[in-house]
Amino acid sequence: MRKLFIGILIALISLTTNAQTIANSGSKATVKWYSIGEAQALNTTAPRKIFIDMFTTWCGWCKVLDKNTFSEPDIAQYLNTYFYPVKFDAEGKEPIVFNGHTFNFSPEQKSHELAIAMLQGKMSYPSMVFVDENLQLLTMLQGYLPPEDLRPILVFFAQEEYKKMTWQDFMAQWPGILKQ
Repeated sequence: MRKLFIGILIALISLTTNAQTIANSGSKATVKWYSIGEAQALNTTAPRKIFIDMFTTWCGWCKVLDKNTFSEPDIAQYLNTYFYPVKFDAEGKEPIVFNGHTFNFSPEQKSHELAIAMLQGKMSYPSMVFVDENLQLLTMLQGYLPPEDLRPILVFFAQEEYKKMTWQDFMAQWPGILKQ
């Protein structure tokens, strides 16, 4: 009886382990988030655009963006392939050196000076900032975007379509313009 019990127990453990392995192998891709410093360092040896997710810890829509948009496998893969994705707490207290300038937390504005500069003083969360390979601001977007709305924006900047056409012209051709 004891051998039967041990045999059943081993079989159950084996089934559970196999089920977990299968479940984990099918898990969603995740965004590989960098710090601003890491993204700048990587950019010096392998230039890419930088995508910055400006968030705050209290922002509900920031959490929804993480859960619904950044967890989508194709969004995560696209960010990881074509950008250095950065998560930046817009109310963080640590000094940040960006593009040769030091930015600090501003107690008066209750925000980080880098967030204030990149968002051009329009403090709203979540916000997404696109920076080119030369660390120059391309644009910033404010508010929650579902995956289907963020997808063409990522392509527009990653494939440098913004250098060839207006956003309106790009969207008139979407999704036929998609290059991967």
